[in-house]
Amino acid sequence: MAFRLRLFISSLNNREVKPMYMFKYVMKRLGLMLLSFSVIMLICFVLIKLLPIVVTVQAGEDAKIVYAQLEARGYIQNIRYDANGLVIGYDRVPILTQLFIYLKRIFVYGDFGIGVTMSEYRNQPVWDVFIEKLPPTILINIYSSLIGVPIGIGLGIFAALKKNKWQDQIISTAVILLISLPSIVLGLVIQYVFCYKLDWFPLTMLSGYDYFSWKMFRSMLPAVLSLCLGSIAGYTRFTRAELTEVLTGEFMLLARTKGLTRGQATFRHALRNAMVVIFPSILSEFISVLSGSLIIESMFSIPGVGRLYIMSINAQDYDFFMLLSGFYCLVGLAAGIVVDISYGFIDPRIRMGAK
Repeated sequence: MAFRLRLFISSLNNREVKPMYMFKYVMKRLGLMLLSFSVIMLICFVLIKLLPIVVTVQAGEDAKIVYAQLEARGYIQNIRYDANGLVIGYDRVPILTQLFIYLKRIFVYGDFGIGVTMSEYRNQPVWDVFIEKLPPTILINIYSSLIGVPIGIGLGIFAALKKNKWQDQIISTAVILLISLPSIVLGLVIQYVFCYKLDWFPLTMLSGYDYFSWKMFRSMLPAVLSLCLGSIAGYTRFTRAELTEVLTGEFMLLARTKGLTRGQATFRHALRNAMVVIFPSILSEFISVLSGSLIIESMFSIPGVGRLYIMSINAQDYDFFMLLSGFYCLVGLAAGIVVDISYGFIDPRIRMGAK
């Protein structure tokens, strides 16, 4: 009786310990994420501030007004003019002073800045432009995942079940080709074949904000296909490799001897164990697609944050660059935490944070 009581108490303690381990692990990872985020953003801030300021003005605009805006934002000081009123020089505000002003604007006033050097977005609040450009980027990445995940996992399962047969050879060859080609090359092929030769889709995305209409979705498809083809290859490779290894496990032989058919043993046991590796790869693949959309958005004229990011780098618009760098950095770091935590929920044998 005493032994059973001790065993019951021990089981209760183990149930309490695992959430405590997970809580400590999550808090530790969040702390490391914030530290990494702060260091990366500090490096980005210093590097962009070390570059010379590029001021572009359109016809009818006065460059003196642009420099005055830069001075008002705390970027430069002591602007010097020649006899004709043209700017001939200025002094840069120390980087630490600029950093203090930038952080004060964000945390005290909620001001992420305004566009200065990009004439298209000059004097527009950075945060408002970011929110306006976010839906197209999110949509093309969601569409690519909705298309890529089921097709990729399905092809991986089929290739694993047909291992070393001609079906597996064809799928493996296609996977190697798609993984070897960058998304920009796939985008050029899709533009030439499907948009130019076959005329199935428009070359660029339609303008407007009706993102859920059929015409808008059709104009997004070339960019979506350019992103999801590489994802399909990645999902297929992960699924085939993991499922092939699981299918050769001893527990699969035991499941078959108990009377389960091959299909039942595969979907009830093998696929469930293989998902421990496959599911986190889906999250990591989504992040890689989000990063790859930077170039694809420019190719297909997608009015998203990726295209805006490239423009801010070329124009060296500080506030746009910092906000968008923080967005992509935060998404990548948060995805790493989600992937790590997901292991503990998918596989009960894994105890995150346990010694």
